[in-house]
Amino acid sequence: MRNIIIATTNNGKFEEIKSALAQEFETFYSLRDFQEKVEIAEDSPFYVENAIKKARKIGERFGLYTIADDSGLEVEALGGRPGVFSSRYGKNDDDRIEKLLGELKGIPMEQRKAIFKAYIACYIPEREITYVFYGFLKGFIGFEKKGELGFGYDPVFFVPELSKYVAELARDEKNSVSHRGRALNALKNFIKGDFFRNSRASNL
Repeated sequence: MRNIIIATTNNGKFEEIKSALAQEFETFYSLRDFQEKVEIAEDSPFYVENAIKKARKIGERFGLYTIADDSGLEVEALGGRPGVFSSRYGKNDDDRIEKLLGELKGIPMEQRKAIFKAYIACYIPEREITYVFYGFLKGFIGFEKKGELGFGYDPVFFVPELSKYVAELARDEKNSVSHRGRALNALKNFIKGDFFRNSRASNL
């Protein structure tokens, strides 16, 4: 059995990562599947450190391969905010988007450049090693929400090359271009390598 934990309670993120890795693993767990709650303070100012901390702590506790990501939205006109605080920028997605659009009120489209960044950490328990993969997506923050798909800031993130908002992309299309999708693609390529395959065979 090839088991892996996706260290999140966010169902949208869980389903997105699960879909991207469906051919690499058989059984996926989220943190919602465990009665025991493991407290993890995401207190680093760096995405990569938060991702590594989550993957290692969960992987060590439950003894399974673990994937954790830390991602964020950085808006040029806001000096890079909300950044690592993207998920704590408001109480829920709607609140966060409303706050973001409020801060950008009156700023023209050409000055609303933004970038999504994602760091995905994969922890291998028996080797006590964590590997990290990075992805990004550049675009602009729109003036209002568009699309019904995705989650987080997807409804206001416009991708010029596609002439679409991320929330207008089907899951497969989003996984092929998004920050998290690109990081996951790098992870998938790594999984196909001999080192990871040999390590996985001894654990799963």
